[in-house]
Amino acid sequence: MQEQYRTVAAAGMHEAEINRSRFLCSLAPAATEQEAQDFVARIRRQHPTASHNCFAYVVGADAGIQKASDDGEPGGTAGVPMLQMLMRREMRYVVAVVTRYYGGVKLGAGGLIRAYGGVVGEALDELGTLTRQRFRLATVTVDHQRAGKLENDLRATGRAVREVRYAEGVTIEIGLPDADVEAFRGWLADATAGTAGFELGGEAYGDA
Repeated sequence: MQEQYRTVAAAGMHEAEINRSRFLCSLAPAATEQEAQDFVARIRRQHPTASHNCFAYVVGADAGIQKASDDGEPGGTAGVPMLQMLMRREMRYVVAVVTRYYGGVKLGAGGLIRAYGGVVGEALDELGTLTRQRFRLATVTVDHQRAGKLENDLRATGRAVREVRYAEGVTIEIGLPDADVEAFRGWLADATAGTAGFELGGEAYGDA
């Protein structure tokens, strides 16, 4: 699995004018291919009179799903450069739609490639990106007496506390980089005088 990837924090739009054509790049996070397709459909409904609504999306931490469409522009001049920009920036779980309103001046193939790829790059810069890091999920079980201090210590040392559940004992779910697992075991034993339970789970991604 990928150790980390980048994505957009929230949906947004960036506009540029190139040789009298308006280019509107709409970006959004997309957890699934269906979410990406729904976003493309929504943007197309918002701009029914646009000359083109070209799109590209990348879904999966390993970029397993990649799609692009020129939507009537000459083949390879719109969707592909948009997708290449997303990949060059290591973007994942993201969808980009570039809406073009033709301004009467032809850009040529090279100009289109620069315009479509460039406006995606500008949108990423303007809207900002997040880095998400791969974690091992782990569950710490501790008695009520030690739980409050342990939770505070976990947060103070920068551990990713994901959930805390209170029952007979207290269960704290955390995220750990793989490389930190063994060191964390030792730290936990010291912090709780060996009384805490520790169980490794699956993998997930969280904010780096």
